[in-house]
Amino acid sequence: MMGLEGLRMEIHGTVQGVGFRPWVYTTALEEGVSGRVWNNGEGVFIEAFGPGERLRAFVERLRSSAPPPAFVQDLELRAMAYEAVERFEIVSSVLSAARRVSIPPDLATCGDCLREVLAPEDRRFRYPFANCTRCGPRFTIVRDLPYDRPLTTMASFRMCAACQEEYDSPEDRRFHAQPNACPGCGPTLELVDASGAPVHCQDPLEAVALALREGKIVAIKGLGGFHLACDAASAEAVGELRCRKRRPAKPFATMVESLEHAGRIAVLSREECRLLTSPRAPIVLVRRRTGSRLAKNLAPGNPLVGIFLPYTPLHHLLLRLVRRPLVMTSGNLSRRPICRANGEALTELQGIADLFLLHDRKIETRCDDSVLRVMAGRPVVFRRARGFVPSPIELPFRLERPILACGAQMKNAFCVGVGELAYLGPHVGDLDDMATLESYEEAVGHLEHLLGVKPDLIAHDLHPGYTSTRVARERPGRKIAIQHHHAHVASCMAEHGLQGPVIGVAFDGTGHGTDGTAWGGEFLWADYGSFTRVATFRPIPLPGGDVAIRQPWRIAAALLYEAFGAQLSWVKYSLFRQVDPAQLKFVGRMLERRFQTPLVRGVGRLFDGVAALCLARPLASFEGELALAWNFVADVSEEASYPLAPDREMDPWVLDYRPMIRAVVEDLDGGESAEKISAKFHNALIAAIVGVIRSMVARKGARPIVLTGGCFQNELLVERVSQALGSAHEVFFPEQIPPGDGGLALGQLAVAHAVIQESGN
Repeated sequence: MMGLEGLRMEIHGTVQGVGFRPWVYTTALEEGVSGRVWNNGEGVFIEAFGPGERLRAFVERLRSSAPPPAFVQDLELRAMAYEAVERFEIVSSVLSAARRVSIPPDLATCGDCLREVLAPEDRRFRYPFANCTRCGPRFTIVRDLPYDRPLTTMASFRMCAACQEEYDSPEDRRFHAQPNACPGCGPTLELVDASGAPVHCQDPLEAVALALREGKIVAIKGLGGFHLACDAASAEAVGELRCRKRRPAKPFATMVESLEHAGRIAVLSREECRLLTSPRAPIVLVRRRTGSRLAKNLAPGNPLVGIFLPYTPLHHLLLRLVRRPLVMTSGNLSRRPICRANGEALTELQGIADLFLLHDRKIETRCDDSVLRVMAGRPVVFRRARGFVPSPIELPFRLERPILACGAQMKNAFCVGVGELAYLGPHVGDLDDMATLESYEEAVGHLEHLLGVKPDLIAHDLHPGYTSTRVARERPGRKIAIQHHHAHVASCMAEHGLQGPVIGVAFDGTGHGTDGTAWGGEFLWADYGSFTRVATFRPIPLPGGDVAIRQPWRIAAALLYEAFGAQLSWVKYSLFRQVDPAQLKFVGRMLERRFQTPLVRGVGRLFDGVAALCLARPLASFEGELALAWNFVADVSEEASYPLAPDREMDPWVLDYRPMIRAVVEDLDGGESAEKISAKFHNALIAAIVGVIRSMVARKGARPIVLTGGCFQNELLVERVSQALGSAHEVFFPEQIPPGDGGLALGQLAVAHAVIQESGN
């Protein structure tokens, strides 16, 4: 007879809220193993007993066969004394001082739940809140760990006998599904008008569908907050939403009924289809199909459209009733956090929404929709939120103490590091508004609570004026200021497990430099602990400072002044004929006298200025609007380029854009098309990037190459630079984290750890 043994196992990863314990239970029965399994704040614990061979087979299945979306990151084994236990059982969860966030993100409705919701004979027919262990709300309803119903916002809903039976049955896929509910015992919908008064109707979803078909705007409460919805095929409805939300041009995301419907309005690759139908169900930026029924003002002048599929039963039911694509944009006022509570939405969205579709399941944590795009054949996260948070990034080093990285001012997302894991918080947004700051601080506190840590090591951006820097300085503990572009490079390094040194190319709009000036076109020789600035761009004077970002005609004027001096007449260009002459004259004087014209080296500003000039667009309603437009008009068949070479006599080398601007103006004066000029502009940047990288390799040898910063959300730059460098070089760019400032906090954390290690304290 085989020897009887005992094993104690500690499992970390995504192992709570995904039916992992029920799967462990059935696996143990199949392998003839007895014992027990339970949750605690760190993960899942198992004590198993039986013949040695059966235990080893059991462990192997735990390591390699966990059903999605569960993920076993590590499994620790320790021998223990054999116990004569007759059966295997799931026992009550226990609290522990140490914690790991092992719950998954909110997950899209699985096929089984959707079939039930659409089946007239099923007791959950047309129930908007159906879920099981493989789908439904997770992170957004969790109040504390371990992940059990009493510690979620579902605690107030007592399961009926039928739901309780499912919850208690190991053979049921709702076995220990914490948000389990049905029409008899779970959350319910309520429809109210703009004043908050109930709208009496037989079916709120039917009433909402009718309102949307009639061109109304509806605020809809979802998983992590509210959406503002309208008919995406109606230019009138989209225009009205733009007017009410004060969002004149920034694209709106569109939800469609199915992948088949998505294919009717967009050209989809296999990878894009995979992303759309994944349990994360993100918004995916895809190329709009010519002649699609979408309103043209959905994404003005933009060949891309953000599409996503229904990810809750409520969305599935609504899209089937409306039978047309719907705008589903964040339910908030411009620059404020997404609304999550019913009362908050009724106050904040008054004057925007005609109707409010509410429900009574509370949202504990705001979590907006994630946004991805496929570039160079790989998915890249542009906004990391629902479907990704709180899944951690595994670090290539171990933290000796917890670290809080506070992130940037724009597109903020913070990061908390514990042990070998980094937890990025959900996308917060721009920290310019008091409500957004409060949301940020609340989200930081909640994640710290779930992890059971209060870091006394705080990493923040070098910029003294950032709100995130002020928050860092107000917290107790040691503060470490991190240079913005070093953090960008370190962030990509940490994601890909690179030890360094690397050749880092960090292009964005602006970031505070170690010399007190604004950087943004940087070539760095970097590891985690330090960097050397090898090359940069000639600075651009920014008349009026940040106001020029929304009035890029000022940047165009600055570029012309730098390239030609005062002798060039601006008014012959249609861009400047749209500007008030008095303002134009004043900006000219500012440039001559260098009055209120800070110098910036951001490549993003170079994009803005050239685009404004060549497209004759004096204003931008959101950051990067003109840079996007300039990218989209480029004629990809054009092979010519403009001059853009570094001055190697300087330290660091300086790429002088003035010869390029003179060549752009010559083409513009000669009647060359914007499409050709844009292509030659992009080709110049690509050639300059590749040339500097090759020079760095010649000086110090081959190293991994990192492309990062907001400018590398430009598909043309990423793909052409990668192609030009070829297989002779290892090229990395952010994928699981945003290339822009939304991914900055991970790099701050990595640099802070290295600084502490090198200083010895």
